[in-house]
Order: sequence, then C-alpha cells, then structure tokens
Amino acid sequence: MLDNLLLGFETALTVENLLWCFVGVLLGTVIGVLPGLGSTTGVAILLPLTLGLEPVSALIMLAGIYYGAQYGGTITSVLISTPGEAATVVTTIDGYQMARRGRAGAALSISAIGSFVAAIISLALLMALAPPFADFALRFGPPEMLAVMVLGLATIVSFSGEDRVLGATMAVLGLVIAMVGVDTGSGVARYTFGSVDLLSGIPFVEVMIGLFAVGEVLHQIREGAAAPIRARFRELLISRDDLRRSGGSILRGSGLGFLFGCLPGAGSTLASFMAYGIEKRVSKHKDEFGHGAIEGVAAPESANNAAANANFVPTLTLGVPGGATTAVLLGAFTIYGIQPGPLLFEQQPELVWGLLASFFIGNLILLVLNLPLAPVFAQLLRVPYGYLYPLILFTSLLGAYAISNNTFSVWVVLVFGLIGYAMKRLGFPTAPLVLGLVLGPLFEKALVQTSSIGDGNLLIVFTRPICIVVLALAVLLLAGPALVARIRSSRSRPRNGSLVG
Repeated sequence: MLDNLLLGFETALTVENLLWCFVGVLLGTVIGVLPGLGSTTGVAILLPLTLGLEPVSALIMLAGIYYGAQYGGTITSVLISTPGEAATVVTTIDGYQMARRGRAGAALSISAIGSFVAAIISLALLMALAPPFADFALRFGPPEMLAVMVLGLATIVSFSGEDRVLGATMAVLGLVIAMVGVDTGSGVARYTFGSVDLLSGIPFVEVMIGLFAVGEVLHQIREGAAAPIRARFRELLISRDDLRRSGGSILRGSGLGFLFGCLPGAGSTLASFMAYGIEKRVSKHKDEFGHGAIEGVAAPESANNAAANANFVPTLTLGVPGGATTAVLLGAFTIYGIQPGPLLFEQQPELVWGLLASFFIGNLILLVLNLPLAPVFAQLLRVPYGYLYPLILFTSLLGAYAISNNTFSVWVVLVFGLIGYAMKRLGFPTAPLVLGLVLGPLFEKALVQTSSIGDGNLLIVFTRPICIVVLALAVLLLAGPALVARIRSSRSRPRNGSLVG
C-alpha cells in the first residue's frame, strides 16, 4: 500500500495536476456558494472543458469541483441562511444562528477544520478499506436500504423540538410533497394536476432555497431590518473552547459520514442529518442546538465531507455510483475509456492512486484558502440588511432559474418562500419537513423493491440480520430518550416510607 501511496503522490504532485486540482477546488467553492447549482450541476457543466486534458488531470479537476462545492455551500448556509448544497441544509440550523450572534467566523472556521479532518480520516479509510467496504456495501440490497430509511426517519425526534407530534406531522408533509410526480412502482402520475413540470416531482434544491433563503428574508422584513452585526474581529475567530467542544463531533461525524457514503444512494445529505441528530443526543449542550451550538455545525459538515469522499468506494471498486455527482463522474470515466471496477486498482494504479492522493492535496488547499478567509467572509454581515436582502433574493431566484432554465423553478422558490415564512411565523420546525423530502424518494424506491423481492411481503426485512440490527437502532433512537427519562424520574422519586410525617 505504501508503494501505491507514493506512486499516487508522485502523480498528483506534478505541476500540471497541482494546477488543475487548484482550479477544481476553487471553481467548486464558487459553485457551492451560488444557490441552486451544487456539485452535480457544476461537474456536469464543466465536464466538456476537460476533454482536452489527460484522464488523470481531468478527473483530479472534476473531483476537486465535487468536494470544493461542499465547502462553498457552507458559506451561504452560515451567512445568509441559504444552503448552497443540499448536504449543507443542516448546517443552516445552527450555523446561521451563530452568525446572528456575531460568531460567523467561528462557524465557518470549524466547518473548514471539520471538513478537512473528515477528508483525511475518510481518505485514509478509503485507501485502506475500499475493497472490504465495497463487499459490505454489496450486502445492502433494497431491504437493508429500507431499514436505513426507517432509521433516517427515526431521527425526526431530534429535529422536532418539544412538540414531537408537530415534528412528525411536518415530516409526513415532507413525505407527501416528495410523492408528487411519477409513481416508482406503477409509472402513474400522482398529484401533478396535469402539469408536465410536476411529472419529475417538486425539485428539492428549489424547495430549500425557498424555505430557507426567501423565507428568512420575508421573516426579517416582517420583523424589521435588524442592525448589522458589529462583532469585534477576535470574536470572529475560533477559540480553544470551540475546538474542544467540536473534537468529538468531528470524529463521530467523520465515521458516520464514511459509513453512509459507502452505501450506494445514501448520500451526503442523509449522513449530515444523521450526524446532527446523533450529536444532539450525546452533546452536553443540548439546549444550545437550534440556537447556535458549534457542535451542530461541526458534526454535519464533517459527515457530508466524509460521505463525499466515501462515495468513491462503490464508484471505483464496483463501478456503481455512490450518489448523483459520482454518477456524472462515472460518465467521465467512460468518456476517457476507463472502466471502474474490481480490476481498476490493478490495471491503472497510477490513475487511481493519483486521484486519491489529489484528495489530500485538494482538501489541504481548501483549508488554506478557507480558514484565513473565514473572518473576512463574516464581514459581509456588516453590510446593512437593506442592501443584503435584495442581493439574497436576486441570487436565489437567479440560481433557481439556472438549474433548469425554466421559470417553473422560480415559482417553486417563491411558493416555498411563502411557506417558509408562514412556518417561521407559526413556529413550525423546518428540519423535519426537509428530512421527509430527502428520504421520501429513497424510502419509496426501497419499499417498492423490497415488496417485489418478497412478493408483496415486507416482513422479509426481519429475516435479514443487517435489517434487524438497523431497525433495532431505529427503535432505540425513538424510545431511548423516553426510557432514560423514566429511569431518571424513578431514581429521583423518594422511596415509600423515606419521608417522616
């Protein structure tokens, strides 16, 4: 392995490959900042520009765009509550609240550090454990993925606040919205009302832009434009206490993100939601979550970056895309006449290990670029909101239109902007709705496939060991807090006869 690693760095550290790695991560950061574009669109748009390059240089650049967009999406999530990437939606919850408290610099810094550490951990695991993890991923058929989706839905309790019934209701609403479009099993159109635009479903990214960006702007206008944040420069820097509190979150998020990233189709978004939910349960500062907990930024950022790197496990070893962006990258492999699969590591070691080594270099470049600039980005909050709000609305609507070059996307943003505003006014939690939207298509697909495998009998999930373990974790996640609270209550209750009358 050491020889392969040296070969990889020898390939990645050539002047040409270093240049294209830098170009890739820089373009990825810019693409991540722009609402609506995202890594998948960015890679697809820029793929033709790489056709004149050597295959390894082209793949290094395209991969740089992929994980660079993860960093870029965080910037707008924290500063203006506008997720640049679907995987950074969860970061908005606490990152934006930190920014409102004058701690935007710390939020951006910890996201950069967490993403870098997660990248190093996940890449070390990728290099050492890719083949066995690929074999493990092959065991995840539709029943196992169905169990994973149930586990994902169980995390709703972490996002529901005090009113779990309301949180569950919002999650069901998200699932219903996700059902719009063509039925996975029968191919029949559902809830489209004759609209051709709705046949492919309600687009997720546009919904996120509306709920978070437009909804927040309308809410702030209703409340009255707040005074620009005037935090002192040292308050924008990350402190030792922030690093101490975030250390465990980064490690847990990295491990969880790598595990979910190895599963084809699970994706970075689900990993970030799961990491946030788990962190909220184990943290000693539970009351701060939703109000600016730094762990609420560190955990999901580490998870989505680790998952992005782990997506290459099934892509390189099995030829199966780990997510939407790696599906586009798989097309790039085909264009260059490269066939991913079990023999790729043996047949083209220079390309594979050069690509993996470039991940280390690219993430180091991103850390060097983003960490010193975090306080500078935070200075945007000093701009009077009367100037900032029109800019947010303009970039949001422009980004939505750029996704499909269709005014339908703009209308989706505006409609869900009004919904987001109403939810803020009424105090409804947004995160369960988003989780339902994320898991809806994945859950339905796994459900239909599992039903087909079992000839209509879904109980086959209880005949598979992995399913049983995952479902047990889901039950523990749902029932655990109530059980712990009851045990604590019984211990604190005075025993009979212990009180003297």
